[in-house]
Amino acid sequence: MVVRLHAEDHLKRRKHPMSTYWMLVSSEENFERSRARGFDIAGMKSRHRKKAEQVQPGDKVIFYLTKVQAFGGIAEATSTFFESEEPVWDGGKKGDLYPFRFEVRPDVICEAGDFLAVEPIRHKLQHLKKWPDEHWRLAFQGNVHSLPKEDYETIRALLAKHVGKRTKVG
Repeated sequence: MVVRLHAEDHLKRRKHPMSTYWMLVSSEENFERSRARGFDIAGMKSRHRKKAEQVQPGDKVIFYLTKVQAFGGIAEATSTFFESEEPVWDGGKKGDLYPFRFEVRPDVICEAGDFLAVEPIRHKLQHLKKWPDEHWRLAFQGNVHSLPKEDYETIRALLAKHVGKRTKVG
């Protein structure tokens, strides 16, 4: 079942007309499932409905991959959220199918297995400064985070450079 809400319902919830920079935390396996679909949708777990309701076209989505502790890419939201129970990703818990979804289009995407490691760049990210340096990984606990624009710009520039290095011939 897919339930769609009207964009004007969501605009009332948005406090600012500017983009939001979402970081979605998930496994490399789920990222590859998104790749297999052409990065056409992104999803949030069932406990993140209020955050999903805030997603607007133009918002940026940064994919952080657990275990490998790396950024896999960035996409841009092209719709507001909708609900779906179609199995796409593994939520780790029975019945958590990331039901709150929104359409996206890929922006900068790393090749499979060649992701941008966070540890060497962690001191450049404001979001990580909320935690003591030795506990920087705590910044990636949970499925959804809103990042400051400066972090988005830093991550995007580093991802573009990382992906560009890998695609140059010679």
